[in-house]
Amino acid sequence: MENKDDRPLNDGFSDDYVPRRFREGPANNERRAARPAGGDDRRRTGSNDGASRARPQRPFYDERGRQVTPNRPAEGRGQERGSSPVYKEHTTRPAADRSIDMLFGLRPILEALNAGRTLDKIFLLRGTKNSLTQDISALAREANVPVSLVPLEKLEGLTRKNHQGAVAFVSPIDFAPLDSLLAGLFEEGKVPFLLLLDRVTDVRNFGAIARTAECMGVQALVVPAHGAAQINGDAVKTSAGALNILPVCREADLRQTINFLKESGLTVIACTEKADADLGHTEPATLSGPVAVVMGSEEDGISPELLRLCDQRLRIPMSGQIQSLNVGVAAGIMLFEVAKSRG
Repeated sequence: MENKDDRPLNDGFSDDYVPRRFREGPANNERRAARPAGGDDRRRTGSNDGASRARPQRPFYDERGRQVTPNRPAEGRGQERGSSPVYKEHTTRPAADRSIDMLFGLRPILEALNAGRTLDKIFLLRGTKNSLTQDISALAREANVPVSLVPLEKLEGLTRKNHQGAVAFVSPIDFAPLDSLLAGLFEEGKVPFLLLLDRVTDVRNFGAIARTAECMGVQALVVPAHGAAQINGDAVKTSAGALNILPVCREADLRQTINFLKESGLTVIACTEKADADLGHTEPATLSGPVAVVMGSEEDGISPELLRLCDQRLRIPMSGQIQSLNVGVAAGIMLFEVAKSRG
């Protein structure tokens, strides 16, 4: 047996040993020629293609297990590189409850009416009849708060909370009683200058009219309890705070209100295109005395029953082709003419 210590250091290979793949010879050349051309290139190319091939997009799911598409904003616009994708779930429910201007629930609304809080409007679920809804309707009728019977979809669109079939909007202003306000004007020796709005429903128009009225010296704004714009934060903002200064009177029936004003010595003037004379041809004495101006809705103007009760009907002269003005602009022109006649 051969001793391991007697083996050469090169493990039996001589110094001129050449590996088989580098040897030159007919057998090796034939084997190399038999290989398909570009074999190494194909292996190299295939490996690069696998690295550059686009990977399939992984589906994303929301917390309810529904597949959603990630909303990826452009880099540098609110999202850093490598951050998580942004998901936006579509919903038909309101984004946020207007809890500052809103009450919901039968008992809270009833307690608010008993406490004398000023409510702008109450919505009750149609078909609901119990002692609480009857008490709410009775107290709202006494306070001239409009009550609307609406379907469930209307209430669900107003709030996502447990409304119990009742939602109410709290008015940001306190309404003034017209009879007390008018009596106070006469006692102070002032000449009344009032503005009545018949079914002006646009909140921004209402706010703009209130702002103009306060600037022109109007002493009170009169609106109907039903069919009027909701006096909310948007209306106060559009009025530039004028609704916090100008008294607002909410009346159940404008026909009775006009008769009351006429009996109190005021001249009720309607601004309408169905008029007897132009605004500029009016006697200055008519506009300088106690006066109440009536402006109509955005769609059809002043209602016919109110027009018949007015003392005068005046129109704003126009020479253009449209022959129509926004109610806020028309109110500004009318109130300016009255303020100019009052000196």
